[in-house]
This record gives sequence, structure tokens and C-alpha cells, in this order.
Amino acid sequence: MSKERIYLSPPHADGRERELLMDAFDSNWIAPLGPHVDGFENEFAAQVGTGHAVALSSGTAALHLALEMHGVKAGGQVLTSSFTFVATANAIRYCGAEPVFLDSDWETWNMDPNLLEDELHSCAKMNRMPAAVLAVDVNGQCANYPAIEALCDRFGVPLIEDAAESLGAKLGQKNAGQFGRCACFSFNGNKIITTSGGGMLVTEDADLAERARFLATQARDPAPHYQHSVCGYNYRLSNLLAAVGRAQLEKLSEKVDARRRVFAYYQNALSDVPGIEFMPEPEGYYSTRWLTALTIDPAKAGVDREQIRLALADENIEARPLWKPMHMQPVFKECQSRNRMVSESLFEFGLCLPSGSGMTNQQLQRVTDIILNTVNSSVPTT
Repeated sequence: MSKERIYLSPPHADGRERELLMDAFDSNWIAPLGPHVDGFENEFAAQVGTGHAVALSSGTAALHLALEMHGVKAGGQVLTSSFTFVATANAIRYCGAEPVFLDSDWETWNMDPNLLEDELHSCAKMNRMPAAVLAVDVNGQCANYPAIEALCDRFGVPLIEDAAESLGAKLGQKNAGQFGRCACFSFNGNKIITTSGGGMLVTEDADLAERARFLATQARDPAPHYQHSVCGYNYRLSNLLAAVGRAQLEKLSEKVDARRRVFAYYQNALSDVPGIEFMPEPEGYYSTRWLTALTIDPAKAGVDREQIRLALADENIEARPLWKPMHMQPVFKECQSRNRMVSESLFEFGLCLPSGSGMTNQQLQRVTDIILNTVNSSVPTT
């Protein structure tokens, strides 16, 4: 195709990435760990507002460690969001436990606290409480943590926040990453800030952070020789990638502002199209709008989400359906779930538009023109 490719959420390096990367390279801190890892952890913890941060090789690694450190093991259950990327559920399986999937609510598109309460009551009656609750912040928006945290405290179940998509988001006076006993972030190439591949575990608990560092470096006991008393993992972030992360973090607020500007552009351009509804942002929430997400009602719009996605693809523009719920995935078909058809509806009618923080107005206009032309071409002429 001759037309410029517009990606869904490409990396956006517009700061000191090259400078800090070369600093790490020239210092010969090539192997995992080093001064940029230390700096990245300290700066990230300060940004999120937590006492401790542990830089890891991926967001999935952070989830796995968080679950293991909270006693999730074979035969246990973890209550989690169905409307999420597969890494959330995979991490539960890494521990040998089984996920129990809870549907979303329409207000936040995240875990429905009413379903969580129902499931916790059911678990209490059976005297089989879950090992943890793992709530997800979808598309850069926090879940309803005031309600979720209250339920977890009431039933004595630890809460872990999957904040992979929500760095820079807020709920009330708290930042994403400040909910639950610990939170996990991703720096995959499509996230708001990226280290190419990487993640971070944050917590207020110094012992938990120290345990995470120990497990993530192959659980080596303090000794002059290599000695190991428990099974560990090779999960630490490299000094080279941490250098990139530090440069990206410096411009976090600008990147969030840019994503919100992208969302506002789409919303303004498409607000008059019948059947198109954007992901809500309830009062008191501040979403990063990591991805601009909307739903398309074909009965009103005259076209469905696939027609629009394919029309964009024909013009070399990447768009993607919303997450296919985990309870609909073949690998998790035997798992329990509480379903009110919200996430299934979001998957059926939902679409994510190109949302990169480096998008220009010309690119945004190109996307919206195609959507409007596709919708208008479906309207019969008289």
C-alpha cells in the first residue's frame, strides 16, 4: 500500500531516549540491573505515589510475582476481570490456580462490584474464599476501587491492581497503582510509555518489594556461591531498557494529554453519528484514554464495527475490536464466570481507533473521514 500506515498505538520516542540509552551503553552496564534500573524504580515510585517500585521484564512477570507473593497456588481461585488482555488470566494459571471471571459494568467497562460481592458471598457460604482479587484497569481507566477495596477488606481477600494500561490515570485523589496491596504496570511497545518490553510492580510494603526483587533474580540466597532455597525467576529489567523508560517517564504527562486530545478529536468529529458511543468517564475518574474505544450500534449507524474496521484496513489504518472476554476464550472455556453480557456486548460492538500520542490532526482527520464516509455510504439516497 502506498498510503502512510497509521498504527493503533505505536511507540512514541520524543525525548532523551537515545541520550540515556547511550549513557547506559557507554557505561558498560549492559546486563540486567544497574544505575538506570535504580533510577527508573525511584522515579516511577515517585510518579505513582507509592513507596517502592520493582522493575521487571514484563507486566505479565509483575502479575505472576504479585499473585505468587500473595499465596496464589495450585488448587486456588482468583477472582478477576473477564474483559481484559489474556496476560491477566495467564498469570493466574502460571501459579496453578484457576481464574473466576467477573463481567464489567456499563459505568466504567471494568469489574462490576455487584458481581464481585455476589461471588464473595457465594465463596463465604461454601467456606472456600479466593486467594486474591485481581482487578483490571481497561483502556487507561481505573476500576471502581472504592467499592472493590471495601469488599476485599470486608471479606479479607487481598486485592491486586492490574494497571498495565492505566499509568497516569486517577480516581479521586489517588493515582492508578495506589489501589490494593500492589499494582502491576506494562511497558510493552504499545503502552503510554514503553521500554520496548518491560513492567513494574509497585507497593507500599517494603518487605513485598524486597521479596519481588529476590524472586525476580532467580531467588539467589546470600552466599559467596550460587545457592537457592526456593524457585525463582529471571524477571528483572535490563539497565539498557530502564534507560529508555526513564526518558519516557519524563514526558508521561505530555503523552497522557496527547492521548486525551486524540480522544476529544474523535469524540467531537463523530458525536453526531447515530449509534456511536464512546467509553464513558464517570465523575471523579481521569482516564488516560490509552486507546480511544467506542461502540457501534449497526441498527442506528447502518454499519457494524467490522465494516468500519475493514474500511480503515483498506486504507492502511490499524483498528482493533475491543478485548474478547476471557470467559469466551477457548483456553478458559471450563472456568467459572459471572456474566451479565456487558463484556460480550462490548466485544460484539466495540472498536479501538488509532490512539498514539504522536498522532497529527491530519492523521486524525484521515481516520474520521473514512469512518464518516463509510457510515454515510450506508444511508440510502432518495
